[in-house]
Amino acid sequence: MSAVLRAEGLGKRYGRRWALRECTLDIPAGHVVGLVGPNGAGKTTLLKMAGGQLLPTAGSVSVLGGDPAGGPAQLAKIGFVAQDTPVYAGLSVADHLRLGARLNPRWDDALARERVDRLGLDPAQRAGKLSGGQRAQLALTLGLAKRPELLLLDEPVAALDPLARREFLQSLMEAVAEHELSVVLSSHLVSDLERACDHLIVLVDSKVRIAGDVERLLSTHHRLTGPRRDLDRLPGDQHVVSARHTNRQSTIVIRTESPIHDPAWAVSSLNLEDLVLAYMEPPVTDRRPTLEVQR
Repeated sequence: MSAVLRAEGLGKRYGRRWALRECTLDIPAGHVVGLVGPNGAGKTTLLKMAGGQLLPTAGSVSVLGGDPAGGPAQLAKIGFVAQDTPVYAGLSVADHLRLGARLNPRWDDALARERVDRLGLDPAQRAGKLSGGQRAQLALTLGLAKRPELLLLDEPVAALDPLARREFLQSLMEAVAEHELSVVLSSHLVSDLERACDHLIVLVDSKVRIAGDVERLLSTHHRLTGPRRDLDRLPGDQHVVSARHTNRQSTIVIRTESPIHDPAWAVSSLNLEDLVLAYMEPPVTDRRPTLEVQR
């Protein structure tokens, strides 16, 4: 499977502070990838380096087989919608489309105008007078009409109400189905990722904790609840992700490919939010799971 984005030991430092460090991952083409992690984990930094807006301090990143900042032809393949859904308040919707056509050699004017009409946006309306949801939809329209091969979305729905978020994500999924885009979507809202994404990356402390196909990740992770037990008594193929103990009970999230036969455990499945939260907890030191990229 070809990688639409590949990072090897990627890092970005500002003075003494690393915003991203030792990031190694492959993002497969043809997927909607959810990028999730706590504030300060490096999500925006990763996306900006992938979009050619920042240069790495360490390591390397390639997008669609080339340097993200490799020139106009490379940049034309990448769409980017930032967290604040950047539009120009003083320009009308029509002005934005004209500007997009001038700046982007692969611009699809018919697509842009069809989306504006379908969304009910007034071409004469200034962007500063649009609602938050309408501005987000305009920013997505500009990103899609660029006809990118990879669309990077950095928290595009963070400030929207639930209805506007649903409409935005529905528009995104329709576009993905119609234009066969690869998408990387950063979000704190795991419920949105659960609806939209089929591949997941969890970034914590500027490093990748887990990455892989969502269905496979969910099928190989389990919650075990039972009498308190030392972690070193678990079978070797049960990799501990997180663990909580009371005086009498242990609750453990594990990753394993094998069936769980121990009758002392009550075994339950995880949803995507459970999985993300387990990997966002501090690693278990005595049975720390090794990073595995699951496809």
